[in-house]
Amino acid sequence: MLAEADGTVPHGSGSSMRTNNINNNINPDSSIFISKMEDVVIPFSSEVPCDNNGQRMWWAFLASSMVTFFGGLFIILLWRTLKYLWTVCCHCNIKNKEAQKVNNPANTQAVDGAPKGPDEKEEAPASEVGWMTSVKDWAGVMISAQTLTGRVLVVLVFALSIGALGIYFIDSSDPIESCQNFYKDFTLQIDMAFNVFFLLYFGLRFIAANDKLWFWLEVNSVVDFFTVPPVFVSVYLNRSWLGLRFLRALRLIQFSEILQFLNILKTSNSIKLVNLCSIFISTWLTAAGFIHLVENSGDPWENFQNSQSLSYWECVYLLMVTMSTVGYGDVYAKTTLGRLFMVFFILGGLAMFARYVPEIAALILNRKKYGGSYNSTRGRKHIVVCGHITLESVSNFLKDFLHKDRDDVNVEIVFLHNISPNLELEALFKRHFTQVEFYQGSVLNPHDLARVKIESADACLILANKYCPDPDAEDASNIMRVISIKNYHPKIRIITQMLQYHNKAHLLNIPSWNWKEGDDAICLAELKAGFIAQSCLAQGLSTMLANLFSMRSFIEIEEDTWQKYYLEGVANEMYTEYLSSAFVGLSFPTVCELCYVKLKLLLIAIEYKSEQRESSILINPGNHVKMQEGTLGFFIASDAKEVKRAFFYCKACHDDITDPKRIKKCGCKRREYPLFTPSYHLTPPIPIEDEHPSTLSPKKKQRNGGMRNSPNCSPKMMRHDPLLIPGNEQIENMDMNVKKYDSTGMFHWCPSKEIEKVILTRSEASMTVLSGHVVVCIFGDVTSALVGLRNLVMPLRASNFHYHELKPIVFVGSLDYLRREWETLHNFPKVSILPGTPLSRADLRAVNINLCDMCVILSANQNNIDDASLQDKECILASLNIKSMQFDDSIGVLQANSQGFTPPGMDRSSPDSSPVHGLVRQASVTTGSNIPIITELVNDSNVQFLDQDDDDDPDTELYLTQPFACGTAFAVSVLDSLMSATYFNDNILTLIRTLVTGGATPELEALLAEENALRGGYSTPQTLANRDRCRVAQLALYDGPFADLGDGGCYGDLFCKALKTYNMLCFGIYRLRDAHLSMPSQCTKRYVITNPPYEFELVPTDLIFCLMQFDHNAGQSRASLSHSSHSSHSSSKKSSSVHSIPPTNRQNRSSKTREARDKQKYVLTDRTGTCGIHLVGMFSVLRQIVFYLYLMCI
Repeated sequence: MLAEADGTVPHGSGSSMRTNNINNNINPDSSIFISKMEDVVIPFSSEVPCDNNGQRMWWAFLASSMVTFFGGLFIILLWRTLKYLWTVCCHCNIKNKEAQKVNNPANTQAVDGAPKGPDEKEEAPASEVGWMTSVKDWAGVMISAQTLTGRVLVVLVFALSIGALGIYFIDSSDPIESCQNFYKDFTLQIDMAFNVFFLLYFGLRFIAANDKLWFWLEVNSVVDFFTVPPVFVSVYLNRSWLGLRFLRALRLIQFSEILQFLNILKTSNSIKLVNLCSIFISTWLTAAGFIHLVENSGDPWENFQNSQSLSYWECVYLLMVTMSTVGYGDVYAKTTLGRLFMVFFILGGLAMFARYVPEIAALILNRKKYGGSYNSTRGRKHIVVCGHITLESVSNFLKDFLHKDRDDVNVEIVFLHNISPNLELEALFKRHFTQVEFYQGSVLNPHDLARVKIESADACLILANKYCPDPDAEDASNIMRVISIKNYHPKIRIITQMLQYHNKAHLLNIPSWNWKEGDDAICLAELKAGFIAQSCLAQGLSTMLANLFSMRSFIEIEEDTWQKYYLEGVANEMYTEYLSSAFVGLSFPTVCELCYVKLKLLLIAIEYKSEQRESSILINPGNHVKMQEGTLGFFIASDAKEVKRAFFYCKACHDDITDPKRIKKCGCKRREYPLFTPSYHLTPPIPIEDEHPSTLSPKKKQRNGGMRNSPNCSPKMMRHDPLLIPGNEQIENMDMNVKKYDSTGMFHWCPSKEIEKVILTRSEASMTVLSGHVVVCIFGDVTSALVGLRNLVMPLRASNFHYHELKPIVFVGSLDYLRREWETLHNFPKVSILPGTPLSRADLRAVNINLCDMCVILSANQNNIDDASLQDKECILASLNIKSMQFDDSIGVLQANSQGFTPPGMDRSSPDSSPVHGLVRQASVTTGSNIPIITELVNDSNVQFLDQDDDDDPDTELYLTQPFACGTAFAVSVLDSLMSATYFNDNILTLIRTLVTGGATPELEALLAEENALRGGYSTPQTLANRDRCRVAQLALYDGPFADLGDGGCYGDLFCKALKTYNMLCFGIYRLRDAHLSMPSQCTKRYVITNPPYEFELVPTDLIFCLMQFDHNAGQSRASLSHSSHSSHSSSKKSSSVHSIPPTNRQNRSSKTREARDKQKYVLTDRTGTCGIHLVGMFSVLRQIVFYLYLMCI
């Protein structure tokens, strides 16, 4: 009967199986002995002997679980039913009592007292409920992981569940049911301990549950019902049944919760991925456990004879090929229960497989490829680069940062951006994989900053999008990046690009921003305008400076073309190196000459430390500055290794060496010098002319009140009669009573003017004979982003110019746009506005564009166009329009005569109108192609459209094109190299800002941040001393004291003569493009040659770039005139951009030079800003007068 009960022998089949031929036979499929009993045949395992009867007890294990589950469920339902009935009954009693109370008012007191009994009875349960509630709350806290104890308990339960599942995997290799001794079976003992803990945890969960019925039906509760009771049964029966212990795999569903409790999973994607994986795996393992049970047991109605021996992992494999609908057929279910389960599982499993697997794969594949963390290399620094990370910005940055001319760049570059790189950018990173790494993230996220080790980074560089349509929004984004980085690590050095100058003020609001500690903001608008402004003073200077601060490789050309000399200069860069102690005590000109002649290095500036240990950069300071120990020099050289010569130089060891390459570190002990030596002497220094006799040596000046004395004055003072020069006291008093400069003394200043007072109509502009001025053609409207014209005007109004030397500035453009810019321009003198359009030839003729010193073409609409090729269309059209214009030279001259205008200080009969003093200009500017123009471009490739006579390839780099080499085109992309240059030497940015901005200082930036306008100030000795600084100029070799060198002389001789005699530091040549040709050419285009070698041959038409000293007395003869003509749109012809030396040796000029000048019939513009007319015979004058009278009659 037991066999019938447990399903071993079907009912009614006992007589058919009681035969002798099956006694003691072995079933080959199930390996089961069939033993003969009186009425029952019971199978048993041959491997593990059970009792003598071979009885199986699986039903006892299963019954324990079923009784526990259904018994508890029955009790819960019974309790709910009784509670419901009790509530209904009590509710009815209360209603009846209330009705009696209403119907019997006399019994009110009795009725009122009646409920007291139940109320009193309820007081006791109330205290009991409170106790139950406290226990319930305690149990809830224990299992909710709100406390440390709770989290430990939850994690421990999960860990023990996985441990129990591991024990199941071990026991799955044994028969489904076997007889085992609890005291000898180690795994059974461990499993027993685990389940005791699960039972206790089940009790806590039951107490804490608000709804006991739903708790009883939860998955975790069902798992406990079918896994915990069988363990106790196995101890009692001394046998084990594998049974439903595989249900412990369902605990894996809670794996993501456990990881969240441990604060391991934080992102939604990671939580979702773990959830999907845990559900999929737990379902897979649970189903495999069921197949393993039924296939190894067989069907009960088949007397368990159709079982097959399958390991658990074979069942796992079977379930996988079933879910994936592959079904190889090598493993399959034989039992009816197994096949029936597979029918239903394949429906759900297939749906789960089709949904979960692709989603899991998508989450894994979509995980950030660049989501790791940076591991720093010992002994190697790293920098973090963020912001606008694109192929163009990164390639330009890496090209300059990793240039071979830099001396061993042992720095790793870590790029951080929130967008993964495209294929081209990824390929670029792979090409530089040894020094470049990319991580996906944002600097606004502290977690991402920690990933790139920002706290140990040497610096953080922030790139800006130069082509964005909204520059203010881009600057705001970069400022937020700075705030985030500084908030995470205040000591990190940050170098950021800014688009708008006025946004630099916001950086000063960051408490940890400190420019003294290396923090720098490279304002592209400020530097771009500064470069262009310097080109207005010395055409081609923008190209030279851009090449100096960019790393370019030397390209050798054998042919004798202009490209050969240009590229030789392009290979020069700006470097810094400490000077040898051999230079200590020598004056700057002496050291500069020694470095150029002997070391083949060009020293242009030094970092000087005052007695208060404050450092300042002095550009060509003059004789009064003596070298200190450890002085930092700024050199122009082609390689960083060459600059080492200045550090290794030793007079004792290297004095007789002629080859500079042999100057290496020597072993001799150098003399010791004091660290600080006074730079400015109280006694006048020894005149240079005593050491180097010359007929051109300037005279010494007396001290001008409060100003530093320049021992070598500019030669111009020799042209002025001392009787015409006001006394020093009178000039000082005048400066003290009139606000001529801003409060810092760095710029010319005038009281603010209304824009209506500076607006010129076309007729007014035509009547005002403008000459030697700067025409700024600006495209823009009310919606355009501001260009920042103040940065263009400030260098042209630097205080190291005298007032009469200031070039008038005329803006031609939309009045609506210029009104928006006027707030920053109304304090500058000699500024006029002509409302119109730069494409109108009438407007251009009205401002006498053919007589201007420079025409600047800018556009504020460039970044509003998506097509890169069309971004520069306005500037290109304006440039081509001007170049195609034709002019009649006589009209401008006659207009000057008709106005009766004689420029200040100009006497046509005086010898000062000699060609020596002026800009070499052809007798007539009859075509617009001869007008000096500089055009701003956004897209570098558009430079091919500016010059029609060049053969530049569209793919040619900007610096190799003719317009850029000639200084007629400028693109903001050339400023990208300043990021790496500033990182390697923070003094470089200070030097370039000093050169191009006219003297902008951190103090001035702080002032502009407060008021956004220059503030006028009275002249004091301190502010007037700020005028004594170098400026860039161009020296004409056509005539003057250097005329003898201009005709076939050596550049080195010119360099030494200018330095010794006038403290002029030459650093380049602006040469005619076709000067190397033997035949004369009509082309007036010039190109830049940077730092030519000593033996470089000069030609008479060369213009020399030089740093000249400030001349205190040059403006005194015109002081009264300057103050009387302080007008915004003066009609005088002002200073030219080319400087010449006074003609003290005019009798010694070569006849060849004189004949060339007379043959070409030049009209020359005086250095002081006056126009001279070369009289070409009486008939020419009469012809002009007749033509003028004819025009008047018409």
